[in-house]
Amino acid sequence: MTPAIATVRADCAADPAGTLTFDLTVPASAPAAVLLLRRRGAAGDRPGGTVRIPLDGAGHGRLRAVLPASTGLSEGRWDAYVEEPGSEAPRAVEPGLRDLRALVDRGPDTGAASVSARVPYPTADGRLALRCWVRAPHAEAGAVVVGPAGMTVEGMLYGVAVGEGAAVEARLPEDPARTHSFPLTPVGGPSGGFAFTLPYGPPAEGPVHAAQLWQLWLVPVAGAAGVRISRILDDVWSRHKSFVYPAREAAPGVLATPCYTADNDLCLRLEPGPAGR
Repeated sequence: MTPAIATVRADCAADPAGTLTFDLTVPASAPAAVLLLRRRGAAGDRPGGTVRIPLDGAGHGRLRAVLPASTGLSEGRWDAYVEEPGSEAPRAVEPGLRDLRALVDRGPDTGAASVSARVPYPTADGRLALRCWVRAPHAEAGAVVVGPAGMTVEGMLYGVAVGEGAAVEARLPEDPARTHSFPLTPVGGPSGGFAFTLPYGPPAEGPVHAAQLWQLWLVPVAGAAGVRISRILDDVWSRHKSFVYPAREAAPGVLATPCYTADNDLCLRLEPGPAGR
């Protein structure tokens, strides 16, 4: 049996196209090892739930694996391992240096039918993982301005064009009947740019006894299916705690705050708060 690999550490780098390079420090006693990416949860055991990438010599006792941007990875979180012949189980990979500057503010072709993004990140228990998104079509959020009575958002739409009756909907998932629609403004002609202002008042008209997370959806044409508004085209794997916006009073005793989920989807959070804030 081949000796088990000791602790494996990987440095990551990205290029503007989204290709990721992993440089791993592994002992010389691990021939024919591969970098294994496994989708987290039950999906990892299904077809397409694992991807194996050959490890080639990169010099100075390091091995390299290259994940091309064209490699299909379904949306979700993928954990990284090193797998070697004869070992009983793959070894988890620890994160090293991550050079993801090339991912910042990258923009796919405006005519792209789908958008994919993948960002290496350290998990809470100190392992290396990838957060992957695959959206078709996709509405990328840009600047978010918190006004006294509403939030204004600019962004870019990929895979579908804005047409007659385009709108943004604020939806409360636990109560589908509570949906509020607001007009969408195309920006920059056919480039796919858009903007909208969502007033805090209408979502706050119903009772708010506990925190509510209103999802924001872009409806490109009247009657069309909604497109989830998110921000995925940079190097931030989770905006949940890193992008924090100020709260504003939506109604007496109700505070409204723009926010992102752990999956980088844009929302409006309503919660009870002191009146007159």
